[in-house]
Amino acid sequence: MNSPDEQEEARRHRSVSRIADPATRKNNRDAWRGQQAAIYCRISQARDEDQTGVDRQERICIGIAERLGLIVNPANIFIDNNRSAWRRNRKRPGWDALLTAMNNGITHVIAYHPDRLMRQPRDLEELLTISDDHGITLHGEANRRDLSDPDDRFFLRIEVAHACRSSDDTSRRLKSMMADRARDGKPRTGGRRRYGYAPNAVDIIPEEAEIVRWIFESFLDGMTPFKMTADLNRRGVKSAQGKLWRVNALLNIIDSPHVAGIVRFRGHEIGRGSWPAIIDVGMWKEAQERRTFRSVAFKENLVQGRFYLLRGVVYCTACGRVMVGRPMGGNRPIYICGSHTNPDKSTRCFRSVGAITLESFVEDATIDLLERLDITGKERATILSEGDEASIESDRAELAELKEMWDAREINTAEYREMRKTIEKRIKKVQDKTIVRPVAEVLHGMVGSQARATWNAHKEAGNYERLNAIIRFLFAAVRIKAAESPARGAFDYGRVEIDQNDL
Repeated sequence: MNSPDEQEEARRHRSVSRIADPATRKNNRDAWRGQQAAIYCRISQARDEDQTGVDRQERICIGIAERLGLIVNPANIFIDNNRSAWRRNRKRPGWDALLTAMNNGITHVIAYHPDRLMRQPRDLEELLTISDDHGITLHGEANRRDLSDPDDRFFLRIEVAHACRSSDDTSRRLKSMMADRARDGKPRTGGRRRYGYAPNAVDIIPEEAEIVRWIFESFLDGMTPFKMTADLNRRGVKSAQGKLWRVNALLNIIDSPHVAGIVRFRGHEIGRGSWPAIIDVGMWKEAQERRTFRSVAFKENLVQGRFYLLRGVVYCTACGRVMVGRPMGGNRPIYICGSHTNPDKSTRCFRSVGAITLESFVEDATIDLLERLDITGKERATILSEGDEASIESDRAELAELKEMWDAREINTAEYREMRKTIEKRIKKVQDKTIVRPVAEVLHGMVGSQARATWNAHKEAGNYERLNAIIRFLFAAVRIKAAESPARGAFDYGRVEIDQNDL
């Protein structure tokens, strides 16, 4: 049996090992039990080698959490269905929400496989950057990666680089195949079925072809797309997806060169296709000329009409749709729920609000905010008291001292992170008393005590697009709730809630 001195020496060795290598504590499953975790599932539209559905991915990930003793709140299950991870410009709401959750304290992420999380190196680097601040462990069906471990980071970078190469190879093959089909005069296949044609985009469906011809003839005879859509729905004619017709779906048919047997490749017309046409080329080109003429006329009429200052910002809380500006009886401008024109009458919503008073109300809120904004990136002494300024300076000095202690290895990384968070929270609490925003081009010349005069000058000059851009920059949404029967003719300000963007 070891002597007391030997036992004490062994304890010191274990303690130093835990401090010197925090990963040894993180790798201990007993320490994980009861900790919060997030799950991420994704499947793309492309035919990856592994097309495990998101439902099955979720079941597998929940099983992993149960085995490890981790807790997964349903709000922390993030799914991107039919979302590609290799396309650099593709939006992934689930991925963005996952990053937010990790910044808010989630330290365990469970995914079926790392390539479900990312197929681009920049996504991995973003994940590793967050891990540097919060210490993230990535769990999967086949393996686990500690994102603070240099070896695991190295292997992850190799895996993601391989996945990126695989995606690039797939993209190159698809582009080459599409180029070959265009050279051979063959149509593009895949995606939604084209109206008038079978899924192979070659065989004509006679009854649908008749509707296509009717659409072109009616359009060239002067019938508006709105009336044509209403007529098709009244007659019970369904779209290619078996749904009611919408104006955009009808215009897509008019714009489609496929119905005229024209091959287009990357936006250029390159000749006649090998499939049968429904519409004569001359009729199709005449329809395109008519489309251009009507579009210009519509825009000219729109310019002559009223500009709705809050376009793209007002939302109906009943159905979550954007509310659009429209003149009503007596040419009274209102904002009305965008679903009021839905072909399916059961899904229509007619919630509305007077435009003039609402715009005036939001303008006052905007100007009030602009008068208080500081876009230099520094706090304004006129808002922060001397005591607040001194408190912030003291906390920043403490942060600097803490960093020096960490650099000198007087404290370990976990202790440094925990203490730094506490101090940063104190600083943020004081800074919340003012509004700070990095310099933004959209706000140039609009902030400060002269904000109202500057706003009115832009308004008199008709610079409504600029004013709308400022409102959209400052506010995420102007939400309109149900009316509660105010006095006749009075505006119910209680219906209006303004969601401000983070400033």
